[in-house]
Order: sequence, then structure tokens, then C-alpha cells
Amino acid sequence: MTGGRRLIGRLGVPLAPPEAFDLFTPVGEREWVHGWEPRFPRGMHDDTEPGTVFETEGHGRRTTWVVVSRDRPRSISYARVTPGDRAGTVTVRVAPAAGFAEVEVEYALTALVPEAEAGLAEFAAGYAEYLGEWEQAIAECVRRRA
Repeated sequence: MTGGRRLIGRLGVPLAPPEAFDLFTPVGEREWVHGWEPRFPRGMHDDTEPGTVFETEGHGRRTTWVVVSRDRPRSISYARVTPGDRAGTVTVRVAPAAGFAEVEVEYALTALVPEAEAGLAEFAAGYAEYLGEWEQAIAECVRRRA
């Protein structure tokens, strides 16, 4: 990927793959991502349907997301654009493991302006820690469900 960053990491989710998959959908992330509140400008019948558009707010910026592909319960891919910052894709792949789901999360991101390069480099440097925080938040979510 020219001029961008490709980041791949893995985390364990203590659920069967179909339930783990649901935690990585636009609506499902509400369960474990603090402040995650996707808005669907044209409404939503199935939040995982390819072509579905939604927006989120975070760190003082609005990001527009589009579901690019879905192979329930194995994978879902999103295109995302944060104007004046970065654009790219996020792909989540879910596989069965011994008693849990192994989830691979791939970000392919490009800074849209030179000023965004430092923030993208910082995100890349902290990517493993970032996914570790996801793993902890998801584990807490699963404990609350029990």
C-alpha cells in the first residue's frame, strides 16, 4: 500500500465465532466501545449489509464508514474516511479456536494530509496496545452478559 500503513493484529474473544462476529458490527460495538454511537443517515435494515453507510464521532472528528463486504460469521470489511485526517479500510476476520474465537483486525490507512502523518504513525506504534484494550473491553462485556 503506497504511502499508507497496513496494521494486522489478533485478539481472543471468549465466545463462539458467530457471537464474536456480532461484536464487530456497527451496532454490536455499542456493547463494548465506550461512546460508540453509529448514526445511519438513510436508516438501517441490516447494519452488516454491504453498502450500508454510517457515521461516528470520536476525538472531535466525524468518520464516515461503508460496509464493503460481509461473510457472516467469518469476516466483515469497512471503508472509512475521516476528512482532513485519514482514510482506508478495516477488516475483521473471525476464526474458531479452542473454546473461543480468534479475531484478526487489519487496518489499511493512509494519511490524507501531511499534518495527519504523525497521528497515523502514533496509531501504528500503539496498535498492539490498542487491540489489547479491545480484548479487555470485550472480556468485560462478556462477563457482564453472564
